[in-house]
Amino acid sequence: MSRRKRGKESTKAAVAAVLKPNAAGVDIGAREIFTAVPADRDAQPVRSYPTFTEDLHRLADWLQHCGIQTVAMESTGVYWIPLFQILEARGFEVCLVNARYYQNVPGRRTDVSDCQWLQYLHSVGLLRASFRPEQQVCALRSLLRHRGSLIDTASEQVLRMQKALDQMNLQIHHVISDITGLTGLSILDAVLAGERNPAVLARLKDPRVKASEETIVKSLTGDYRPEHIFTLRQSLAAYRYFQKAIAECDSEVEKLLLQFEAKVDVEASPLPPPKVRRKKLYSNEPSFDLRQHLYRIFGVDLTAVPGINVLIAHCVLAEVGHDLSKFRSASAFASWLGLCPDNDISGGKVLSVRTRKVAGRAPLAFRMAANALFKSKSWLGEYYRRMRARLGAPKAITAAAHKLARIVYHLLTTRQPYDESVFAKHEKNSRARTEARLRAQAKELGLQLLPA
Repeated sequence: MSRRKRGKESTKAAVAAVLKPNAAGVDIGAREIFTAVPADRDAQPVRSYPTFTEDLHRLADWLQHCGIQTVAMESTGVYWIPLFQILEARGFEVCLVNARYYQNVPGRRTDVSDCQWLQYLHSVGLLRASFRPEQQVCALRSLLRHRGSLIDTASEQVLRMQKALDQMNLQIHHVISDITGLTGLSILDAVLAGERNPAVLARLKDPRVKASEETIVKSLTGDYRPEHIFTLRQSLAAYRYFQKAIAECDSEVEKLLLQFEAKVDVEASPLPPPKVRRKKLYSNEPSFDLRQHLYRIFGVDLTAVPGINVLIAHCVLAEVGHDLSKFRSASAFASWLGLCPDNDISGGKVLSVRTRKVAGRAPLAFRMAANALFKSKSWLGEYYRRMRARLGAPKAITAAAHKLARIVYHLLTTRQPYDESVFAKHEKNSRARTEARLRAQAKELGLQLLPA
Protein backbone atom coordinates (compact mmCIF):
# COMPACT_ATOMS: atom_id res chain seq x y z
CA MET A 1 0.00 0.00 0.00
CA SER A 2 2.76 2.40 0.91
CA ARG A 3 4.67 1.51 -2.26
CA ARG A 4 1.67 2.35 -4.46
CA LYS A 5 1.22 5.61 -2.61
CA ARG A 6 4.86 6.56 -3.16
CA GLY A 7 4.50 5.67 -6.83
CA LYS A 8 1.49 7.95 -7.22
CA GLU A 9 3.26 10.80 -5.52
CA SER A 10 6.28 10.46 -7.83
CA THR A 11 4.08 10.96 -10.91
CA LYS A 12 2.91 14.38 -9.83
CA ALA A 13 4.43 17.21 -11.94
CA ALA A 14 6.36 19.84 -10.06
CA VAL A 15 4.79 23.28 -10.32
CA ALA A 16 7.10 26.29 -10.24
CA ALA A 17 6.33 28.92 -7.64
CA VAL A 18 4.93 32.14 -9.04
CA LEU A 19 7.30 34.93 -7.97
CA LYS A 20 5.72 37.72 -10.04
CA PRO A 21 1.94 37.28 -10.12
CA ASN A 22 1.41 40.64 -11.87
CA ALA A 23 3.51 39.76 -14.93
CA ALA A 24 2.59 39.92 -18.60
CA GLY A 25 4.29 38.67 -21.77
CA VAL A 26 4.46 40.49 -25.11
CA ASP A 27 5.40 39.03 -28.49
CA ILE A 28 6.61 41.84 -30.76
CA GLY A 29 5.90 42.00 -34.48
CA ALA A 30 6.21 44.57 -37.22
CA ARG A 31 2.44 44.96 -37.70
CA GLU A 32 0.84 43.18 -34.73
CA ILE A 33 1.66 42.72 -31.06
CA PHE A 34 0.33 39.80 -29.00
CA THR A 35 0.01 40.24 -25.23
CA ALA A 36 -0.74 37.64 -22.54
CA VAL A 37 -1.76 38.29 -18.92
CA PRO A 38 -2.57 35.76 -16.15
CA ALA A 39 -5.72 33.80 -16.91
CA ASP A 40 -7.59 35.14 -13.87
CA ARG A 41 -7.17 38.82 -14.85
CA ASP A 42 -9.44 38.94 -17.89
CA ALA A 43 -11.97 36.82 -19.74
CA GLN A 44 -9.72 37.11 -22.79
CA PRO A 45 -6.17 36.80 -21.35
CA VAL A 46 -4.47 36.95 -24.76
CA ARG A 47 -5.09 39.92 -27.03
CA SER A 48 -3.53 41.33 -30.19
CA TYR A 49 -3.04 44.99 -31.01
CA PRO A 50 -1.80 46.77 -34.14
CA THR A 51 1.47 48.67 -33.86
CA PHE A 52 -0.03 52.15 -34.32
CA THR A 53 0.70 54.55 -31.47
CA GLU A 54 -2.97 54.84 -30.49
CA ASP A 55 -3.25 51.05 -30.22
CA LEU A 56 -0.07 50.84 -28.14
CA HIS A 57 -1.63 53.23 -25.64
CA ARG A 58 -4.79 51.05 -25.60
CA LEU A 59 -2.54 48.06 -24.84
CA ALA A 60 -1.00 49.93 -21.92
CA ASP A 61 -4.49 50.86 -20.65
CA TRP A 62 -5.55 47.20 -20.78
CA LEU A 63 -2.44 46.13 -18.83
CA GLN A 64 -3.18 48.72 -16.15
CA HIS A 65 -6.80 47.52 -16.01
CA CYS A 66 -5.54 43.96 -15.45
CA GLY A 67 -3.28 45.08 -12.60
CA ILE A 68 -0.04 44.29 -14.41
CA GLN A 69 3.15 45.71 -12.92
CA THR A 70 5.93 44.10 -14.95
CA VAL A 71 6.08 43.18 -18.65
CA ALA A 72 8.49 40.88 -20.50
CA MET A 73 9.03 41.41 -24.22
CA GLU A 74 11.36 40.03 -26.87
CA SER A 75 14.02 42.29 -28.36
CA THR A 76 12.96 42.00 -32.03
CA GLY A 77 14.89 44.40 -34.26
CA VAL A 78 13.80 47.94 -33.42
CA TYR A 79 10.08 47.16 -33.27
CA TRP A 80 10.13 46.90 -29.47
CA ILE A 81 11.36 50.45 -28.88
CA PRO A 82 8.02 52.38 -29.20
CA LEU A 83 6.15 50.01 -26.88
CA PHE A 84 9.08 49.88 -24.46
CA GLN A 85 9.14 53.66 -24.15
CA ILE A 86 5.35 53.92 -23.72
CA LEU A 87 5.23 51.24 -21.02
CA GLU A 88 8.24 52.69 -19.22
CA ALA A 89 6.60 56.13 -19.21
CA ARG A 90 3.45 54.58 -17.73
CA GLY A 91 5.42 53.20 -14.79
CA PHE A 92 5.65 49.54 -15.81
CA GLU A 93 8.77 47.53 -15.07
CA VAL A 94 9.79 46.40 -18.56
CA CYS A 95 12.03 43.36 -18.96
CA LEU A 96 13.67 43.25 -22.39
CA VAL A 97 14.64 39.64 -23.10
CA ASN A 98 17.14 38.14 -25.51
CA ALA A 99 15.36 35.59 -27.69
CA ARG A 100 18.09 32.96 -27.23
CA TYR A 101 17.29 32.74 -23.51
CA TYR A 102 13.73 31.47 -23.86
CA GLN A 103 13.30 29.88 -27.31
CA ASN A 104 15.19 26.66 -26.59
CA VAL A 105 12.02 24.69 -25.73
CA PRO A 106 10.37 23.35 -28.93
CA GLY A 107 6.67 23.33 -29.73
CA ARG A 108 5.74 27.04 -29.66
CA ARG A 109 5.46 28.18 -33.23
CA THR A 110 2.65 30.75 -32.95
CA ASP A 111 2.54 34.32 -31.65
CA VAL A 112 -0.11 33.39 -29.09
CA SER A 113 1.93 30.58 -27.56
CA ASP A 114 5.06 32.77 -27.61
CA CYS A 115 3.51 35.55 -25.55
CA GLN A 116 2.00 33.01 -23.12
CA TRP A 117 5.37 31.34 -22.73
CA LEU A 118 7.00 34.70 -22.05
CA GLN A 119 4.34 35.49 -19.46
CA TYR A 120 4.85 32.17 -17.68
CA LEU A 121 8.65 32.35 -17.62
CA HIS A 122 8.55 35.93 -16.36
CA SER A 123 6.02 35.11 -13.64
CA VAL A 124 8.22 32.34 -12.23
CA GLY A 125 11.35 34.50 -12.40
CA LEU A 126 13.24 32.66 -15.13
CA LEU A 127 13.87 35.64 -17.42
CA ARG A 128 16.79 38.03 -17.17
CA ALA A 129 16.47 41.57 -18.45
CA SER A 130 18.93 42.82 -21.01
CA PHE A 131 21.06 45.84 -20.19
CA ARG A 132 19.67 49.13 -21.46
CA PRO A 133 21.27 52.44 -20.47
CA GLU A 134 19.33 55.54 -19.50
CA GLN A 135 17.41 57.54 -22.09
CA GLN A 136 20.05 60.27 -22.33
CA VAL A 137 22.67 57.71 -23.31
CA CYS A 138 20.25 56.06 -25.76
CA ALA A 139 19.75 59.40 -27.51
CA LEU A 140 23.50 59.84 -27.85
CA ARG A 141 23.82 56.26 -29.09
CA SER A 142 21.24 56.86 -31.83
CA LEU A 143 23.11 59.91 -33.08
CA LEU A 144 26.47 58.16 -32.98
CA ARG A 145 25.17 55.16 -34.91
CA HIS A 146 23.57 57.49 -37.46
CA ARG A 147 26.89 59.29 -37.76
CA GLY A 148 28.60 55.98 -38.43
CA SER A 149 26.16 55.20 -41.24
CA LEU A 150 26.84 58.64 -42.74
CA ILE A 151 30.58 57.94 -42.67
CA ASP A 152 30.03 54.57 -44.36
CA THR A 153 27.95 56.17 -47.10
CA ALA A 154 30.53 58.92 -47.61
CA SER A 155 33.25 56.29 -47.97
CA GLU A 156 31.18 54.59 -50.67
CA GLN A 157 31.21 57.83 -52.65
CA VAL A 158 35.02 57.93 -52.36
CA LEU A 159 35.16 54.43 -53.85
CA ARG A 160 32.93 55.56 -56.73
CA MET A 161 35.23 58.51 -57.39
CA GLN A 162 38.22 56.18 -57.47
CA LYS A 163 36.37 53.85 -59.85
CA ALA A 164 35.64 56.73 -62.24
CA LEU A 165 39.31 57.74 -62.14
CA ASP A 166 40.40 54.15 -62.83
CA GLN A 167 38.12 53.95 -65.84
CA MET A 168 39.76 57.08 -67.23
CA ASN A 169 43.21 55.67 -66.31
CA LEU A 170 43.91 58.59 -63.98
CA GLN A 171 46.18 57.26 -61.23
CA ILE A 172 46.17 60.33 -58.98
CA HIS A 173 44.51 58.40 -56.11
CA HIS A 174 47.48 55.99 -56.15
CA VAL A 175 50.03 58.80 -56.04
CA ILE A 176 48.63 60.90 -53.19
CA SER A 177 47.56 59.32 -49.89
CA ASP A 178 44.04 60.78 -49.72
CA ILE A 179 41.93 61.76 -52.72
CA THR A 180 39.63 63.73 -50.40
CA GLY A 181 42.48 65.81 -48.99
CA LEU A 182 43.41 69.36 -49.96
CA THR A 183 45.40 68.36 -53.04
CA GLY A 184 42.96 65.70 -54.21
CA LEU A 185 39.87 67.90 -53.98
CA SER A 186 41.62 70.81 -55.68
CA ILE A 187 42.59 68.61 -58.62
CA LEU A 188 39.13 67.03 -58.86
CA ASP A 189 37.46 70.46 -58.86
CA ALA A 190 39.79 71.65 -61.62
CA VAL A 191 39.09 68.52 -63.70
CA LEU A 192 35.33 68.98 -63.31
CA ALA A 193 35.75 72.66 -64.27
CA GLY A 194 37.19 71.58 -67.63
CA GLU A 195 40.95 71.61 -67.06
CA ARG A 196 42.72 68.77 -68.86
CA ASN A 197 46.36 69.88 -68.90
CA PRO A 198 48.26 67.58 -66.50
CA ALA A 199 51.01 70.16 -65.93
CA VAL A 200 48.47 72.77 -64.83
CA LEU A 201 46.72 70.26 -62.57
CA ALA A 202 50.02 69.16 -61.02
CA ARG A 203 50.72 72.72 -59.83
CA LEU A 204 47.72 72.45 -57.50
CA LYS A 205 49.54 70.02 -55.20
CA ASP A 206 50.13 71.01 -51.61
CA PRO A 207 53.80 71.45 -50.58
CA ARG A 208 53.34 68.67 -48.00
CA VAL A 209 52.69 66.08 -50.73
CA LYS A 210 55.78 63.89 -51.07
CA ALA A 211 55.13 62.85 -54.69
CA SER A 212 57.05 64.88 -57.27
CA GLU A 213 55.31 67.10 -59.78
CA GLU A 214 56.55 64.88 -62.61
CA THR A 215 54.87 61.81 -61.05
CA ILE A 216 51.62 63.72 -60.59
CA VAL A 217 51.72 64.80 -64.25
CA LYS A 218 52.00 61.15 -65.32
CA SER A 219 49.14 60.14 -63.03
CA LEU A 220 46.85 62.79 -64.55
CA THR A 221 47.44 61.74 -68.15
CA GLY A 222 44.47 59.64 -69.25
CA ASP A 223 41.31 59.31 -71.30
CA TYR A 224 38.84 61.92 -70.07
CA ARG A 225 35.46 60.49 -71.05
CA PRO A 226 32.24 62.50 -70.50
CA GLU A 227 30.29 59.61 -68.94
CA HIS A 228 32.99 59.06 -66.32
CA ILE A 229 33.29 62.81 -65.70
CA PHE A 230 29.54 62.84 -65.01
CA THR A 231 29.90 59.96 -62.54
CA LEU A 232 32.84 61.70 -60.86
CA ARG A 233 30.87 64.94 -60.56
CA GLN A 234 27.87 63.31 -58.90
CA SER A 235 30.01 61.20 -56.57
CA LEU A 236 31.99 64.25 -55.44
CA ALA A 237 28.77 66.23 -54.85
CA ALA A 238 27.34 63.33 -52.82
CA TYR A 239 30.55 63.07 -50.79
CA ARG A 240 30.42 66.76 -49.90
CA TYR A 241 26.74 66.48 -49.01
CA PHE A 242 27.44 63.67 -46.56
CA GLN A 243 30.39 65.57 -45.09
CA LYS A 244 28.02 68.45 -44.42
CA ALA A 245 25.53 66.02 -42.84
CA ILE A 246 28.30 64.62 -40.61
CA ALA A 247 29.18 68.16 -39.47
CA GLU A 248 25.52 68.82 -38.61
CA CYS A 249 25.39 65.53 -36.70
CA ASP A 250 28.52 66.53 -34.76
CA SER A 251 26.84 69.77 -33.76
CA GLU A 252 23.83 67.84 -32.45
CA VAL A 253 26.11 65.40 -30.60
CA GLU A 254 27.90 68.27 -28.87
CA LYS A 255 24.54 69.68 -27.72
CA LEU A 256 23.69 66.32 -26.14
CA LEU A 257 27.10 66.05 -24.47
CA LEU A 258 26.60 69.46 -22.85
CA GLN A 259 23.41 68.16 -21.20
CA PHE A 260 25.22 65.37 -19.34
CA GLU A 261 25.88 65.93 -15.65
CA ALA A 262 29.52 66.71 -14.86
CA LYS A 263 31.26 64.13 -12.66
CA VAL A 264 34.27 66.34 -12.02
CA ASP A 265 34.91 70.05 -11.59
CA VAL A 266 37.00 70.87 -14.63
CA GLU A 267 38.24 74.14 -13.13
CA ALA A 268 39.35 72.52 -9.86
CA SER A 269 40.73 69.38 -11.54
CA PRO A 270 41.65 70.30 -15.11
CA LEU A 271 42.13 67.69 -17.78
CA PRO A 272 45.76 66.50 -17.83
CA PRO A 273 47.61 66.91 -21.13
CA PRO A 274 47.55 63.91 -23.48
CA LYS A 275 50.49 61.52 -23.37
CA VAL A 276 50.84 61.67 -27.16
CA ARG A 277 50.35 65.04 -28.82
CA ARG A 278 48.85 64.73 -32.28
CA LYS A 279 49.28 67.34 -34.97
CA LYS A 280 45.95 66.48 -36.61
CA LEU A 281 42.69 64.80 -35.64
CA TYR A 282 41.91 61.16 -36.19
CA SER A 283 40.08 60.31 -39.39
CA ASN A 284 36.38 61.24 -39.02
CA GLU A 285 36.96 62.63 -35.51
CA PRO A 286 34.55 65.44 -34.49
CA SER A 287 35.93 68.95 -34.84
CA PHE A 288 35.03 69.98 -31.26
CA ASP A 289 37.06 69.09 -28.14
CA LEU A 290 35.61 65.63 -27.56
CA ARG A 291 38.26 64.64 -25.01
CA GLN A 292 37.27 67.51 -22.71
CA HIS A 293 33.60 66.48 -22.82
CA LEU A 294 34.43 62.83 -22.07
CA TYR A 295 36.59 63.82 -19.10
CA ARG A 296 33.80 65.97 -17.67
CA ILE A 297 31.16 63.24 -18.10
CA PHE A 298 33.22 60.22 -16.99
CA GLY A 299 35.08 62.00 -14.20
CA VAL A 300 38.32 60.34 -15.33
CA ASP A 301 40.45 60.47 -18.46
CA LEU A 302 39.93 57.16 -20.25
CA THR A 303 42.35 58.19 -22.99
CA ALA A 304 45.17 57.78 -20.44
CA VAL A 305 44.69 54.02 -20.75
CA PRO A 306 47.00 52.62 -23.47
CA GLY A 307 45.07 51.69 -26.61
CA ILE A 308 41.98 53.82 -25.83
CA ASN A 309 41.62 57.00 -27.88
CA VAL A 310 38.83 59.57 -27.88
CA LEU A 311 36.76 57.73 -30.50
CA ILE A 312 36.80 54.47 -28.52
CA ALA A 313 35.99 56.30 -25.27
CA HIS A 314 33.13 58.07 -27.08
CA CYS A 315 31.81 54.69 -28.24
CA VAL A 316 31.93 53.38 -24.66
CA LEU A 317 29.89 56.37 -23.50
CA ALA A 318 27.30 55.98 -26.25
CA GLU A 319 26.92 52.19 -25.98
CA VAL A 320 27.30 51.61 -22.23
CA GLY A 321 27.03 55.01 -20.56
CA HIS A 322 28.94 56.61 -17.72
CA ASP A 323 27.24 54.65 -14.91
CA LEU A 324 28.20 50.98 -14.65
CA SER A 325 26.46 50.36 -11.34
CA LYS A 326 23.99 47.97 -13.03
CA PHE A 327 26.87 45.50 -13.40
CA ARG A 328 27.62 43.83 -10.08
CA SER A 329 31.34 43.47 -10.83
CA ALA A 330 34.02 43.84 -13.47
CA SER A 331 33.57 40.15 -14.29
CA ALA A 332 29.88 40.70 -15.03
CA PHE A 333 30.75 43.66 -17.26
CA ALA A 334 33.30 41.57 -19.18
CA SER A 335 30.77 38.75 -19.49
CA TRP A 336 28.16 41.13 -20.92
CA LEU A 337 30.72 42.26 -23.49
CA GLY A 338 31.45 38.65 -24.41
CA LEU A 339 35.16 38.99 -23.58
CA CYS A 340 35.45 36.15 -21.08
CA PRO A 341 35.24 32.33 -21.44
CA ASP A 342 31.72 30.94 -21.76
CA ASN A 343 32.24 27.75 -19.78
CA ASP A 344 30.27 24.69 -20.90
CA ILE A 345 30.87 21.88 -18.40
CA SER A 346 28.86 18.67 -18.21
CA GLY A 347 29.57 15.63 -16.05
CA GLY A 348 32.76 17.20 -14.77
CA LYS A 349 34.11 17.45 -18.32
CA VAL A 350 34.91 20.80 -19.91
CA LEU A 351 33.12 20.78 -23.27
CA SER A 352 33.94 24.31 -24.38
CA VAL A 353 35.42 27.54 -23.06
CA ARG A 354 34.96 29.62 -26.22
CA THR A 355 33.77 33.18 -25.81
CA ARG A 356 30.22 34.02 -26.85
CA LYS A 357 29.65 35.73 -30.17
CA VAL A 358 28.45 39.21 -29.22
CA ALA A 359 27.73 41.43 -32.21
CA GLY A 360 27.92 44.77 -30.43
CA ARG A 361 29.78 48.01 -30.94
CA ALA A 362 31.12 48.15 -27.38
CA PRO A 363 33.05 44.81 -27.51
CA LEU A 364 34.30 45.76 -30.98
CA ALA A 365 35.63 49.03 -29.56
CA PHE A 366 37.54 47.18 -26.82
CA ARG A 367 38.96 44.75 -29.37
CA MET A 368 40.15 47.65 -31.53
CA ALA A 369 41.79 49.18 -28.47
CA ALA A 370 43.48 45.85 -27.70
CA ASN A 371 44.79 45.56 -31.25
CA ALA A 372 46.34 49.03 -30.90
CA LEU A 373 48.56 47.72 -28.07
CA PHE A 374 50.83 45.88 -30.50
CA LYS A 375 53.48 48.63 -30.47
CA SER A 376 52.70 50.06 -27.05
CA LYS A 377 55.65 50.22 -24.62
CA SER A 378 53.35 49.96 -21.60
CA TRP A 379 52.69 46.92 -19.44
CA LEU A 380 49.47 46.28 -21.37
CA GLY A 381 51.45 46.31 -24.60
CA GLU A 382 53.88 43.76 -23.15
CA TYR A 383 50.97 41.62 -21.98
CA TYR A 384 49.36 41.68 -25.44
CA ARG A 385 52.58 40.72 -27.20
CA ARG A 386 53.17 37.90 -24.72
CA MET A 387 49.65 36.54 -25.27
CA ARG A 388 50.04 36.95 -29.02
CA ALA A 389 53.22 34.83 -29.03
CA ARG A 390 51.58 32.18 -26.88
CA LEU A 391 47.99 32.03 -28.18
CA GLY A 392 47.94 33.82 -31.52
CA ALA A 393 46.49 37.17 -32.51
CA PRO A 394 42.71 36.50 -32.17
CA LYS A 395 42.89 35.09 -28.64
CA ALA A 396 45.44 37.69 -27.61
CA ILE A 397 43.10 40.47 -28.74
CA THR A 398 40.27 38.96 -26.69
CA ALA A 399 42.50 38.59 -23.61
CA ALA A 400 43.80 42.18 -23.86
CA ALA A 401 40.28 43.50 -24.50
CA HIS A 402 39.19 41.70 -21.32
CA LYS A 403 41.95 43.49 -19.39
CA LEU A 404 40.93 46.86 -20.85
CA ALA A 405 37.26 46.27 -19.98
CA ARG A 406 38.12 45.50 -16.34
CA ILE A 407 40.34 48.60 -16.17
CA VAL A 408 37.59 50.80 -17.60
CA TYR A 409 35.08 49.36 -15.13
CA HIS A 410 37.43 50.12 -12.23
CA LEU A 411 38.08 53.67 -13.41
CA LEU A 412 34.41 54.52 -13.95
CA THR A 413 33.22 53.01 -10.65
CA THR A 414 35.97 54.45 -8.44
CA ARG A 415 36.66 57.73 -10.33
CA GLN A 416 40.36 57.15 -9.81
CA PRO A 417 42.83 58.19 -12.53
CA TYR A 418 44.71 55.53 -14.44
CA ASP A 419 47.99 54.65 -12.72
CA GLU A 420 50.55 52.63 -14.69
CA SER A 421 52.66 52.02 -11.58
CA VAL A 422 50.09 49.48 -10.34
CA PHE A 423 51.45 47.06 -12.91
CA ALA A 424 55.06 47.49 -11.78
CA LYS A 425 54.91 44.25 -9.78
CA HIS A 426 53.48 42.37 -12.76
CA GLU A 427 56.16 43.85 -14.99
CA LYS A 428 58.86 42.73 -12.56
CA ASN A 429 57.49 39.18 -12.56
CA SER A 430 57.24 39.22 -16.34
CA ARG A 431 60.86 40.35 -16.61
CA ALA A 432 61.94 37.55 -14.25
CA ARG A 433 60.11 34.97 -16.37
CA THR A 434 61.72 36.31 -19.54
CA GLU A 435 65.17 36.20 -17.99
CA ALA A 436 64.66 32.64 -16.75
CA ARG A 437 63.52 31.55 -20.20
CA LEU A 438 66.54 33.14 -21.87
CA ARG A 439 68.92 31.52 -19.37
CA ALA A 440 67.36 28.13 -20.02
CA GLN A 441 67.71 28.58 -23.79
CA ALA A 442 71.32 29.73 -23.42
CA LYS A 443 72.12 26.71 -21.25
CA GLU A 444 70.72 24.37 -23.90
CA LEU A 445 73.00 26.00 -26.47
CA GLY A 446 76.04 25.80 -24.19
CA LEU A 447 76.12 29.53 -23.62
CA GLN A 448 75.99 31.73 -20.55
CA LEU A 449 74.15 35.03 -20.10
CA LEU A 450 76.08 37.91 -18.56
CA PRO A 451 74.53 41.21 -17.41
CA ALA A 452 75.30 44.21 -19.59
